[in-house]
Amino acid sequence: MKIAIPVENKSQDPNVCPLFGRAPYFLIYDTETSEASFLDNSAAASQGGAGIKAAQAVIDQGAETLLTPRCGQNAAEVFKAAGIKIYKTQGDSSRANIKAFDAGELSSLEDIHPGFHGSGGR
Repeated sequence: MKIAIPVENKSQDPNVCPLFGRAPYFLIYDTETSEASFLDNSAAASQGGAGIKAAQAVIDQGAETLLTPRCGQNAAEVFKAAGIKIYKTQGDSSRANIKAFDAGELSSLEDIHPGFHGSGGR
């Protein structure tokens, strides 16, 4: 299974980015092979629709699950339509969140916000 996580940088254990659509990168982790790769988020600099564009890029990478601290409504709808489950991260470590997901310790992300719509969210 491929897991996607919005992250701040490309490192061994990158910090989870608090903003999904404006995250600089996505860590794509394959639970079957333990291989990790990074996807540059070209949507991060978009004037609008960053969440939708980022969601589609993650889907195009074959992700089946998203681990994120928050997600906008438009992006969440794209994931829902694709059958991708969204789980709420705990803390900053991407590695710790992958372990928590594998152990069944992460809960579904239920608090979907309306989005920032051009404000950049910061």
